[in-house]
Amino acid sequence: MAPPVVIRLHDTDSVVIARATLLPGTEVAPGVAASQRIPAGHKVAVAPIAKGEAVRRYGQIIGFATSDVAPGQHVHVHNLGMGDFSRDYAFGVDAKPTEFVAEPATFMGIRRADGRVATRNYIGLLTSVNCSAHVAELVAMAFRKNPLTGENPLAEFPNVDGVVALTHKTGCGMAQGEPLALLRRTLGGYARHPNFSHVVMLGLGCEVNQLAGMIQEQKLAGRMRGMDIQEMGGSRKTVEAAIAFVREVLAEANNVVRVPCPVSELTVALQCGGSDGYSGVSANPALGVASDLLVRHGGSVILSETPETYGAEHLLTRRAPDRAVGEKLVGLMRWWEAYTAREGAEMDSNPSPGNKAGGLTTILEKSMGAMAKAGSTNLVEVVGYAEWPTRKGFIFMDTPGYDPVAATGQVAGGANLVAFTTGRGSVFGCKPAPSLKLATNSAMFRRMEEDMDINCGTVTDGDETIAECGARIFDLFLRTASGEPSKSELFDFGAAEFAPWVIGATM
Repeated sequence: MAPPVVIRLHDTDSVVIARATLLPGTEVAPGVAASQRIPAGHKVAVAPIAKGEAVRRYGQIIGFATSDVAPGQHVHVHNLGMGDFSRDYAFGVDAKPTEFVAEPATFMGIRRADGRVATRNYIGLLTSVNCSAHVAELVAMAFRKNPLTGENPLAEFPNVDGVVALTHKTGCGMAQGEPLALLRRTLGGYARHPNFSHVVMLGLGCEVNQLAGMIQEQKLAGRMRGMDIQEMGGSRKTVEAAIAFVREVLAEANNVVRVPCPVSELTVALQCGGSDGYSGVSANPALGVASDLLVRHGGSVILSETPETYGAEHLLTRRAPDRAVGEKLVGLMRWWEAYTAREGAEMDSNPSPGNKAGGLTTILEKSMGAMAKAGSTNLVEVVGYAEWPTRKGFIFMDTPGYDPVAATGQVAGGANLVAFTTGRGSVFGCKPAPSLKLATNSAMFRRMEEDMDINCGTVTDGDETIAECGARIFDLFLRTASGEPSKSELFDFGAAEFAPWVIGATM
């Protein structure tokens, strides 16, 4: 039997979601017909909504009607907007003991000498400042496969996934306080990441982000090799020295084997980008099921994108058994309100034109769907950007909503796998962590199958339950962590997407 033409998420909802494009006259509820064409993934009213009245989806407020809305009408940016409303944070009321599995799953990981576990095995080239970015790229180029001749400088080192240069646009013209500390914490997190066997940090020599200061502050002595272009005698000599270093360590880097490792060694970064009206219906809740499975097996997930949790934070504070954890999340929301106001922006500026074309209207609606990625387990810790969590389980990290910046912070905080849901079709990688793309709808999956790792549109198609889709995602976690390449890795994504959060004035 064909699934219903609309998706109703909660009994109290005043809107339903079009499963496919609805033509005028299509019945959307008993006694209610669409009065106009409703695009796929968009909302249609199933009850009268007065101007100023709250509009509900997921059983939660997603905005307020800016004009009277009749049953059967399209509900979108023309008649739905933001508004103030109180949230009941009810700290800890929904917290409950995690039901850990008796026999946790394993994956084939790389156990480092210090005991940590890697899912990939790269040699990293990091830069202290933008001025050394080109030199880092020249070093990386020396170890890339030639697409014309097929010559591969790493052919003799099959266990090395690559030599990758992660460059950025900052490192100087910045204040010594929070902006510099944030950059150093990000670079330090990458330098310590278990997915790097060896790291070279390349600087210019006169930048604000001095190598010596960063190495001392981030306790990186013995963890990486630092080279300043000015001290080395220029670009050519630095390139030659860095290439020589990489060649020296290739044999050592290659000397690894994959061994069975418990899922407790997995930390998955939860991301969504290019979202649509189906994101909160299919891929995000299915990823939430996979997140719960991962936590029940002893692993960790990191939810981020603070502006895309705004308006839904009260549902997370209820899952914080420690009130201080919940209050820290609320404090982040207040910081972001002040930050956007100071910059002349609004929190509701977040949904992009693509998000809105896909059916999302307000940041409240987007946040309700986005937080579904984190499943239902307890919120055990809230950390700052690029900070390493101290606990296992569901973690929240403060980051902007911009995907590359958010994912960079999560990987700097130890994530060794990225799960990225998308409805419009985001293409993304995040070296040194493999990135999985989860499509929210089957039409986009078929159109962009070379970029998408898994189709969650099966949920809205009626072919699969959310639980079944979540189990498939969890299985894909294990296979990818064991070395199976993701679609983004096959396209060699992941270097250009490195984007540390730039905060404060550029001077």
